[in-house]
Amino acid sequence: MSDTESPQRTLPQVVAATAAALPGHIAMIDGDITLTYTELDAARVEAARAFLAAGLKQGDRIAIWAPNIWQWVVAAIGAQSIGGVLVPLNTRLKGAEAGFILRRSGARWLFTVGEFLGMRYPQMVQDEDLPALEEIVLFEGEAPGARSWADFVAGGARVSAAQVQARSDQLTPADTLDILFTSGTTGQPKGVVTSHGQNIRAFETWSATVGLTGQDNYLIINPFFHSFGYKAGWLAAIIRGARMLPVKQFDLDAVLAQIHRERVSVIPGPPTIYQSMLTHPNRKDYDLSSLRLAVTGAAPVPVSLIEKMHGELGFKVVVTAYGLTESCGVISICRPEDSAERISHSSGRAMAGVEMKCVDADGNTVPAGTEGEIWCRGYNVMQGYLDDPAETARTITADGWLQTGDVGVMDEDGYVRITDRIKDMFIVGGFNCYPAEIENSLHSMPGVARAAVIGVPDQRLGEVACAWIVPEPDKELDEQAVITWSREHMANYKVPRQVRFVSELPMNAGGKVLKNELRQRAAAERG
Repeated sequence: MSDTESPQRTLPQVVAATAAALPGHIAMIDGDITLTYTELDAARVEAARAFLAAGLKQGDRIAIWAPNIWQWVVAAIGAQSIGGVLVPLNTRLKGAEAGFILRRSGARWLFTVGEFLGMRYPQMVQDEDLPALEEIVLFEGEAPGARSWADFVAGGARVSAAQVQARSDQLTPADTLDILFTSGTTGQPKGVVTSHGQNIRAFETWSATVGLTGQDNYLIINPFFHSFGYKAGWLAAIIRGARMLPVKQFDLDAVLAQIHRERVSVIPGPPTIYQSMLTHPNRKDYDLSSLRLAVTGAAPVPVSLIEKMHGELGFKVVVTAYGLTESCGVISICRPEDSAERISHSSGRAMAGVEMKCVDADGNTVPAGTEGEIWCRGYNVMQGYLDDPAETARTITADGWLQTGDVGVMDEDGYVRITDRIKDMFIVGGFNCYPAEIENSLHSMPGVARAAVIGVPDQRLGEVACAWIVPEPDKELDEQAVITWSREHMANYKVPRQVRFVSELPMNAGGKVLKNELRQRAAAERG
């Protein structure tokens, strides 16, 4: 399928079109705030006026570091409507981690909150060297030197809606929409650059494939800083005209009550969410009969779980999907009619307009049923890594194939089963973890000479980090000290839950740590 087979649009065109088609339809409910699609479109224009007044130019980056709240969406679409580029920040990052992304992206504005779950984001970056950052704006709360969201928006009074429209009209589908940062084997996060047109087309296709409609009440549990909560979340909802119900902080009792109260029909998320719902002791006290569609992934999904999601939670459709930040978040999807066995044992087949294949070490396609690295090609492949043409060239072939680094097996029907990860990535409760990034942090801990990290199974989170540490001579470390230090210096999902101390790490002749041997040792410990 060529790009001409699907009309290419920009984000402001999408929001305006949905508002025109469904003017009185409720777009979002967030606590006491209810916005129709007409009101969401008006809020978008109002925010865009403020960005113009603040001096935002085409291509300028705005960072958002906040939980799922209505202002997050309004700020994003306001900036994106006039050529601003969104840079989301994980709410679990610590100051140095956030500082790296703010510096690397050159963000001029940081939109955040005064405090969330004990994290005071403005204070966390106050000592970071951020030469491009001009202003911190708070959606809610207070912080020294920061400006309130209301004051920021009020600044747009001197700019007309016609000026916003004129800037929006200059946008093309090829213009950059966002830069999402993902970690890599080098241990340094990389900025993935993607455009308006490719993201909108990807999630027009995704939402049509899974069956999202304008009649759905969509509980967005996945965080907005992640493509699952952003692109498969509020962007897909706006494309289809669904009602968005953002979840600021996951609390199972509150979620069950909201499903009951708001007649929630759609809940995407990692398998742990559904497992938690199934095991809740008071589940039968809530009316869950409105549940219709579940889109899951990021971890294996047992057949028994899918069957219980149908039989006990009442979902009519359960599908899985697979993708990378470098592919706008999606490559393959199961179809609603697929069996529980196929959904459990695969991550779907390529979505329309995208090619997918498994290849050997030389890039040759392997036969069906044979393990190989997964490659994909299509409109969803990123424009490249931010300011890193060398890494981009190593990741995307000359003829446009994205080398995912994941190993899988494809069947005769094109359905792929992920079997391994070349890059050693593991997934903690739905969050991607890269050992090199954790290892780099651990190497800065006093007393640590060398560190290697692997993922090990965990009943609740799927996988967690296990650190193997060689202490410096005459230095005494214990497991709790490493865990405590890690909690202070890295996002919680990256923190090792297990620590092993060794006199040396197993290495090959080239000096590379033999992670497979560490996995074998960990497996032997588990019996």
